Amino acid sequence: MWDIRGVAQIDPLADALVGDWLTLPEVADRLGLPLSRVRQLLRDRKLLAVQRPDGAFGVPGAFFDGNQIVKGLHGTLTVLFDCGFDEPDALRWLFTSDDTLPGTPIQAMTQHRGTEVNRRAQALAF
Repeated sequence: MWDIRGVAQIDPLADALVGDWLTLPEVADRLGLPLSRVRQLLRDRKLLAVQRPDGAFGVPGAFFDGNQIVKGLHGTLTVLFDCGFDEPDALRWLFTSDDTLPGTPIQAMTQHRGTEVNRRAQALAF
């Protein structure tokens, strides 16, 4: 059984920033993995899930490039968590527009600009 106690609830404003959500079974289907493996990815913080305002657990659809996790997501999540971010804070940061990128950090990552995103995430620690 997957322990949901560690899954943070996201507020409605951050929920709206993300927009496109996938359920855990949808993530399993997209990745071609059993649900138990998706839960392991969450425990290992290679993916991020939150409890949405409606009570459902979701993973942002933007975390996927086809049937794979966006390249560099795990590293960026690690940096954000090391900076003291919790799951909702990390989602807000990834999905908040940054005119200097331009777009959002997750959009930059999907456009193969993850190195710059990680530099900005690391700068948060200082």
